[in-house]
Amino acid sequence: MEEIKKPMGGGLEESSSFRDPDARVFYQDGEVYRKINPKYIKTYKKFMDSGLYKKLASNGLIVEHKEIKICEDEIIIKPEQVFISYPWEWCFSELKDAALATLEIQKIALEFDMTLKDATPFNIQFLDNKPVLIDTSSFEEFKEKPWAAYRQFCENFLAPLALIAYTDLNLGSLLLGNINGLSLELTSKLLPVSAKFNLGLFAHIFIHSKMQDKYSENKTEVKAGMSKKQVLNIIDNLYDTVLSIKLYKYKTEWGEYYSNTNYTDDSFKAKKDIIDNFRCKMQPKTVWDFGCNTGIFSRIFSDNGSKVTAFDIDKLAIERNYNEVKANGEKNIFPLVFDIANPSPALGFDNSERKTLKERVKNLKGGVDLILALALIHHLRITYSIPFNRIAKYFSEISKHLIIEFVDKKDSKIQTMLLNREDIFDDYTKENFENSFKEFYNIAEIKPIPDTKRTLYLMEKKQ
Repeated sequence: MEEIKKPMGGGLEESSSFRDPDARVFYQDGEVYRKINPKYIKTYKKFMDSGLYKKLASNGLIVEHKEIKICEDEIIIKPEQVFISYPWEWCFSELKDAALATLEIQKIALEFDMTLKDATPFNIQFLDNKPVLIDTSSFEEFKEKPWAAYRQFCENFLAPLALIAYTDLNLGSLLLGNINGLSLELTSKLLPVSAKFNLGLFAHIFIHSKMQDKYSENKTEVKAGMSKKQVLNIIDNLYDTVLSIKLYKYKTEWGEYYSNTNYTDDSFKAKKDIIDNFRCKMQPKTVWDFGCNTGIFSRIFSDNGSKVTAFDIDKLAIERNYNEVKANGEKNIFPLVFDIANPSPALGFDNSERKTLKERVKNLKGGVDLILALALIHHLRITYSIPFNRIAKYFSEISKHLIIEFVDKKDSKIQTMLLNREDIFDDYTKENFENSFKEFYNIAEIKPIPDTKRTLYLMEKKQ
């Protein structure tokens, strides 16, 4: 077994781990470990010995782990390392796939006389673009009673999926302010009447909400027994309900971005060639693409072995990107919804349970080799009034290298942006851009894109 320097799990504890009484997650030498608490060891052994872990692992539904230390009062395991993302950073189909995976895990658990004791999306992460359970201590022995995580599943998965599909594409962001799930009462009020014609939603959201109100008002304790078959019927019905929720054909400004650009075919190809040339010189292992749209330039790196996290503010662009990833079986590109001008904040108790993106970089072994920031700088500076030096500082705190595209003010896209507003951005010049970024980066190469008002830069962070 692998030696661990602090056998009692004395490394840096994960700040959200206090919520689990059965285990503690901690970091050591930049890697994640899980310490099984003494009271949970018997259940953990049943989970392992029953064959449940083996079946979930073989089906790609749980992160695999190595047992580092086993003794009577302590078990330490080392799970496969996964980059942590949050449900408000997932597109509709990512959230839907995470929901279906949770239900599939519960169905398999019942086969082994076990059950999920919680159903939070924070227990699901994406590995090679497939949703997997990361909480090994999330199981308990099945007893003939209602599924303890039923309400949690409805509030954290079903409610946001229904609101996104039936009400508004942006309502998944409600999870940001409600990290423990969305109230079913509020969800019922926000959903249109047409949602009631989905019998699954009618039962699991509308009727469920009324039942919550009834038992809450009467202060009645529910002591109903429920057989395994009855629980399985509910899980099957939830599964069918999630499957039935479809995303309407929304349109957003950037969803069809590449069909409406000011590039010629030749200049677009030249841009791709320049970026690929930069890639060949650097050979980055980890790339974060900010403003990725549907991932055309991300794939220059992912198709050549780099692990790419592709961020964009546009939810439909990420939806299209993720569906393309699934259709092609791509493993090296992970699309996420992210607004760099308003990034995911630190949330939860003491603002420490859910981390900012920069904080999550610290737990990413090897860090980020390269940031790709194409056709982004003018939006950050002009649309959001963020100074060049603040942008450069932010990028430098994440990456070792940077490929960034500067768009001249004479470019037609910027001219359109300034059409109905006063141009107060006198500092928006190539010289000021370069000088600001030189505070944090050394400029290795500068390549104008032919037949455009745009220039590509390859930069290396100063030591």
